[in-house]
Amino acid sequence: MPLDPEAQEVLEQQAAAGRPVWSSIGPVAARQQYAETRIESAGPRPDSVSASDHLIGRVPVRLYRPKAASAKALLPTLVWAHGGGWVVGGIDTHDATCGQLAAQAGIAVLSVGYRLAPEHPFPAAFDDMVATLDWAGHEGDSIGIDPHLLAVGGDSAGGNVAAAVALWARDRAMNNVRFQLLVYPVTDCVTSSASYALFADGFGLTRTSMQWFIDQYVPRAGERSDWRAAPLRAPSLAGVCPAMVITAGYDPLRDEGRAYAARLRDEGGGCDLVEFGGMIHGFFGMGAVLHAARRAIAISVLALSEALIDRAE
Repeated sequence: MPLDPEAQEVLEQQAAAGRPVWSSIGPVAARQQYAETRIESAGPRPDSVSASDHLIGRVPVRLYRPKAASAKALLPTLVWAHGGGWVVGGIDTHDATCGQLAAQAGIAVLSVGYRLAPEHPFPAAFDDMVATLDWAGHEGDSIGIDPHLLAVGGDSAGGNVAAAVALWARDRAMNNVRFQLLVYPVTDCVTSSASYALFADGFGLTRTSMQWFIDQYVPRAGERSDWRAAPLRAPSLAGVCPAMVITAGYDPLRDEGRAYAARLRDEGGGCDLVEFGGMIHGFFGMGAVLHAARRAIAISVLALSEALIDRAE
C-alpha cells in the first residue's frame, strides 16, 4: 500500500522544518521540541469534556469526563500512558487525544504523568502506571471512577507500559481490567525487525532515535529481556484481558506490534489488529492534520465502548 498523501505531506513539512534529531539535543530540549509539534498537530481538546488534575502519591494525573455525565456518576475509565519514547511527552502533549477518547466513548480517561528517562530509568514508568491502576481499582470512586470497569491503553512507549501493566493485572487476578488499547506499541527492546530495516529513516520515527530512546529508558542491557520492558518476551500471555492493537504500515515498530497482536490472539483473551497501511508512527495523535487519525480514534472508541459499556451491562 502506498504512503498516504496526507502522511507524505506531514513528512515533507517535518523535513522542511529542519529540526535537530532528539539524540543530538538531549532530553530536556527534546521534550520542548516534541511538545511544540505534538500539541499543534493534535488540535484542541473537545469542549464537551472537563479535565481536572490530581496527584496519586507522587504521580500527577489528569481526569477527563464528559460534561454530560452526572458529577456523581462513577464512569468506566481508561487509564492512559502517553507516548514519547519514555523520554519526552506528558499529560499536556496528549491532552487532545485523551479528551477525544473520553468525549466520543462516553467514559472517563485518566492520563498518567509517569516519570521520564533518563532521569528515571526502567522500571519507573511501569511502576508509576502500576501505582495509578492499583489506586484506580481501590480508590478511584473518590474522583468518579468506576473501579470495576477499567481499561489500560497507550501509544508507542505508552503502549509498551500499558501492555506490561495489563500482564501485571493478570498476575493479580484483577478482573476489573477489561481491555487494553495498544497503539503502535513498543513490545521489544531490539531494533532488528524487518520493519526497522524498511523504515529506518525518512518516515518520522527513525531506528536511530528509537535506539536512543531504549538506551535512555533501559540502559542496562541485561534488563531488556524483562517482560516489563519487553512484553513480547513474556513467557505467556494466557489470561490477559482482550485487546486492540493499532499499527501503522510505514512504522519501524510495525512488526513488533503485529507479533504482539498475534500472541494476544493465540494465547491471551483475544485481539483485534487494525493496521493503517499508509500511515506513519505517531499518526494517532495528529487529528488536526490526518483523516486517518480521526478514523483510528473512532475505531478505538467503538472498542472501548463495547468492552466497558456494552459488555458490562
